[in-house]
Amino acid sequence: MGLVTHTSGQAIVLGIESSCDETAVALVRADRTIIAEAIASQEAEHAPYGGVVPEIAARAHAERIAPMLERVMADARMGLDDVAAIAATAGPGLIGGVMVGLVSAKALAMAAGKPLLAINHLEGHALSPRLADRQLGFPYLLLLVSGGHCQILAVEGVGRYRRLATTIDDALGEAFDKSAKLLGLGFPGGPALERLALEGDPHAVPLPRPLKGSGEPHFSFAGLKSAVLRAAESGAHRPADIAASFQQAAVECLIDRLGHALTRAGPFPALVVAGGVAANKVVRAALEAFAASHAMRFTAPPLALCTDNAAMIAWAGCERLALAGPDWEGDPLDIAARPRWPLDPAAEVVRGAGVKA
Repeated sequence: MGLVTHTSGQAIVLGIESSCDETAVALVRADRTIIAEAIASQEAEHAPYGGVVPEIAARAHAERIAPMLERVMADARMGLDDVAAIAATAGPGLIGGVMVGLVSAKALAMAAGKPLLAINHLEGHALSPRLADRQLGFPYLLLLVSGGHCQILAVEGVGRYRRLATTIDDALGEAFDKSAKLLGLGFPGGPALERLALEGDPHAVPLPRPLKGSGEPHFSFAGLKSAVLRAAESGAHRPADIAASFQQAAVECLIDRLGHALTRAGPFPALVVAGGVAANKVVRAALEAFAASHAMRFTAPPLALCTDNAAMIAWAGCERLALAGPDWEGDPLDIAARPRWPLDPAAEVVRGAGVKA
């Protein structure tokens, strides 16, 4: 394996993402230029099942990743000799899909004599706002909200994350998707629920705000999801009103928990949101207002960087590469894919599904 020889802002990292149901490849330069990228969605494959089927996802990744790599390199008119390192998601995620991307990266690294960067998918999300916002420095308060994760973290530097809160049951993105399924909105549910909520009254349906106002720092959305089920089965409410009321309840929970985190660990100069739920316009507007009320700068990545993508994985690789010493040879080629991989291994284990985080 070759040593790191690119130390300037011109270093280029090839990124691969395959942790769930998007196959993605990107080339990113350390000056924050996304040179080329490609993302293949699997919505059509999973739609008949109302959710992601791991075996189908892994098979789709295996079929698509090689031609996507060829396409991105061709679009950039580059070869592997032009790349400083190869980064791939090594976890957390659906283990079959993670293995496809990581094994592909290992093969490329070995064949080209390039360093391998095994990237934590959550770190990709945590650092993605810095790809789009060159003014964003450390530290910042991060709300990471996606289909599999709901956390508040103090981001103190590359590789330095302090978890302040996590979910004890469902992640918010999962609650969005499952609530959408209960309302018959299909897959993917989150965007469909957001669209339906535009037609509804956010105060029409009395739904709970789990843990709001409590002394516990964490999130809980299972009870909210169950209340949506009862409201839908009652037949007493319009689906649009249920959608809007669910979205409003979720936003209030986010704001309450952020306030709790600030009280315990603040202040922070900036509030950052990342993850798929960060694409929700109502969520963004509420977070921006919260940040303004606490004299914090608010930063959210462009919508394309909120959902799973390879540019964030390549950028996390750029961030790590910039900190590497001249003798660093990359992560070992026998590094294993991980279905679970906490950003803050020292964080206390919490009850319920929060142990996944």
